[in-house]
Amino acid sequence: MTWRNWGGTEVCAPAATMRPTTVDEVAAIVRQAADDGTTVKAVGSGHSFSGAAVTSGVHVDLSALRGLTGVDADARTVSLAAGTRLHEIPDLLSPHDLAMANLGDIDRQTIAGATSTGTHGTGLAFGGISTQIVGATLVTGTGDVVRVSSGDVESDAIALGVGALGILTDITLRCVPAFGLRAVETSGSADDAIDGFLDRVAMHDHHEFYWFPHTDCALQKANTRLDADVAPHGPGRIRRYVDDELLSNKVFRVLCEVGARVPWAVPGIAQVSGRALSGRTFTDSSTRVFVSSRTVRFHEMEYAIPLESVPDAMREIRGMIDRRRHRVSFPVEVRAAAADGLMISTAAGRDTGYIAVHRYHRDDPTDSAAYFRDVEEILTAYDGRPHWGKMHTRDADHLRAVYPRFDEFLAIRNRFDPGRVFANPYLTRTLGA
Repeated sequence: MTWRNWGGTEVCAPAATMRPTTVDEVAAIVRQAADDGTTVKAVGSGHSFSGAAVTSGVHVDLSALRGLTGVDADARTVSLAAGTRLHEIPDLLSPHDLAMANLGDIDRQTIAGATSTGTHGTGLAFGGISTQIVGATLVTGTGDVVRVSSGDVESDAIALGVGALGILTDITLRCVPAFGLRAVETSGSADDAIDGFLDRVAMHDHHEFYWFPHTDCALQKANTRLDADVAPHGPGRIRRYVDDELLSNKVFRVLCEVGARVPWAVPGIAQVSGRALSGRTFTDSSTRVFVSSRTVRFHEMEYAIPLESVPDAMREIRGMIDRRRHRVSFPVEVRAAAADGLMISTAAGRDTGYIAVHRYHRDDPTDSAAYFRDVEEILTAYDGRPHWGKMHTRDADHLRAVYPRFDEFLAIRNRFDPGRVFANPYLTRTLGA
C-alpha cells in the first residue's frame, strides 16, 4: 500500500504495515525486523511535513495503543498510550480536573508523534509539548523495552527523539489544574505586529500573530489564563461557525484555489482578505481556545531563531517576498516559546521565536520550492533550527553547529539503535548514518 502524509509532501510504499495491540507485540516486530535486516518506522496521523515517518520497510501503526493508562492525582501526572490523539486527551483528563499546560493549534496528531517532532504552541513561559514529558516507555532497536524518567540523561533525548531512538509505547505527562483562557484577537498593521512582538510576548501568557503577505495586515492573538470555572463567553455558535469554519476554511479554500490557478490575482485577493479581518474576544476552556480547525491542506516550513531576532527576520521576509515576487496565499505565523534543556529541541538553551511559512498544496511547486528556499536562507542566517516535523533542507553538519548537545544525542542513538533499525533517508540526512 502507498502511504502519504496529510500535506502530500511525502510518500512511501512500506513492505508491510503492522498494527500491534501490546508493547510485547511492538518489541516482537522490532526484533523480527532486526533479524531480517529491514527497517521499522512508527507512524501516527501523518501530520508531519518532513520525511520522519517514511520507510520502505515496516510501518508500525500505533492506532490500537490509545487511551489513559495511569493517573497520579497528587503529582498531577498522567500516562497515555502512544497512539492517543491530542484531540482525545481533554476528555481523558477532564474527570481528573487536569489539562495539558500548553498546546498548538492543531490536535490531530498522536501524542508520540507530536512530542517526537517538537510540536509546540506559543507563550514565553511555556515550552513545547515535549517539555511536559516526565517519563516514557520505548522499544529500542534491539527489541528491548526501556523505561526512562525525568532526571535520567536519556530522557532529554527521548522526549524529542524524531523516532531515531525507538518506538514510544506510552508517555507520562506533567499536567496542570484545568484552566480557561480569555482570547483577544485584534486586527492591525503588520508594522505594529512586528515592532511590538517582543513586548507582547513578554506581556501576555500566550501571544502570536499572523501576517498576510502582499498586505500591511496582521491578526494578533493574546490569551490570558483564567480559573477553570470561568463561564464561556463571547461570540455565539453561529458567529464562531462563520469565523472558524466558513471564513477560515471554506471561503479560504476557495480563495487559495483561485490563487493557485491565477497566481497574478493573489496580491489582490490578499488585500481583500486582509481588510476583512475583524477582532473578537471570547472565553472558553483552554483546549477550545488553543485549538483551531484547519482543513485547508498546505505545505509548511518553520524555523526557530533567537527570540530577539524575530522582528529583523520578519522584515527581511517581507522585503524578500516583494523583491522576488512570490505569490503567497497563506499568512506567516509568528510564535514564541521558553528555553528548554532537551538535547535537540528547537528551543534548547534559548528563548525562541518561531516563524512558520506555508503554501497551499496546489500552488505551483516551482514557486513554492523557491519561496521556501528563500525563507530558509534568511532564517538559517539567524542561527535557525528547522522544525523536525516540517519541510527543510538542513543536514547533520548544519544541525551539529546549532545544537550544542547534538553529539550527545547521537551517542544515545548509537546505544539505543546500534543497527539503525529505525533509520530512513530523513534521519540519515539530519543525523548522519
